[in-house]
Amino acid sequence: MRAVIAEDSVLLRAGLVRLLTDAGVEVVGQAGDADDLMRKTRAHKPDVVITDIRMPPGQSDEGLRAAHTIRSELPGTAVLVLSQYVEEGYAMDLLGESAEGVGYLLKDRISDVDRFLDAVHRVAGGGSALDPEVVSHMVGRRRREDPLADLTPRERQVLELMAEGRTNSAIAELLVVTERAVEKHVTNIFAKLGLTATNDDHRRVLAVLTYLNAR
Repeated sequence: MRAVIAEDSVLLRAGLVRLLTDAGVEVVGQAGDADDLMRKTRAHKPDVVITDIRMPPGQSDEGLRAAHTIRSELPGTAVLVLSQYVEEGYAMDLLGESAEGVGYLLKDRISDVDRFLDAVHRVAGGGSALDPEVVSHMVGRRRREDPLADLTPRERQVLELMAEGRTNSAIAELLVVTERAVEKHVTNIFAKLGLTATNDDHRRVLAVLTYLNAR
């Protein structure tokens, strides 16, 4: 796997490079601002870009805007954005119409190395990785007409784990149930959300987006 890292904190950037390199990821570019991020990404066309949301010169949403541009120009490049705080609006803005190849994590999660690396690999593989705390905030702000109203508590739990990018086998392990039971819950979720039979991966993304939009 080839990666470009964008982080204006030199120490954190160096730490990310070391962590990824030790895990066998080839870091082909490093950037300290959004413009340099775009130059390095266009030049190297990496498998994944890991970027802070707030970047120089404005320290606002430069990294997020760069992530949008990367997704538009280089759809084969996955994007994992890091944030200091929970910012739901940024997360929804990033997801847009698709959660494939996208991740949004709080920087605190980097200290859990295994979990962080799992998120990097999941996003690079075309999956999604959403921070559980961000998901929880979104769940707490549902619209008055809740499209998730018909889901059972267990189905909501399964959908929340799907939103974090977990596979059926991983969900089964976390909930201590069989994978067959999880598959049944997922099928029920699709039916209750009105997601007609089509590619299951596509329906999974649509279910996650419905979940995250139920604010």
